[in-house]
Amino acid sequence: MIKHFFSAVGGVAVALALAFLVSVPQAAVAEPVGSSTYAGLVQHISSENIKVTNPRDRSTMSFLLVPHFKNLFSDDGKTTYQMSALHEGQYVKVFYDQKALGARHADRILILNNANMRMGQQKG
Repeated sequence: MIKHFFSAVGGVAVALALAFLVSVPQAAVAEPVGSSTYAGLVQHISSENIKVTNPRDRSTMSFLLVPHFKNLFSDDGKTTYQMSALHEGQYVKVFYDQKALGARHADRILILNNANMRMGQQKG
């Protein structure tokens, strides 16, 4: 009799869990990683963070970089760069999120030119 009781309770628990998962509204689903963007001039770059200033409204934002950050691209996403290619004064667009303890961290950085356009091909 006790076996039947626990098997019935287990079945009810599974049914409730499935009903909960199906009833979660779409608004509660998290935004994609890196859905927020910020563009401006690099003021400071180090292995741990990047500080970017928007020249239009003179606002500044800082972003944390994870160790071994490798998501540095041209605007078209086809060319990747080493972190050593990024210098102060360059125009960038940072894709970021604030999920880890509320701190902004960069997910991807695009190197742009000062006219907010993608850079031309570099010949080397």
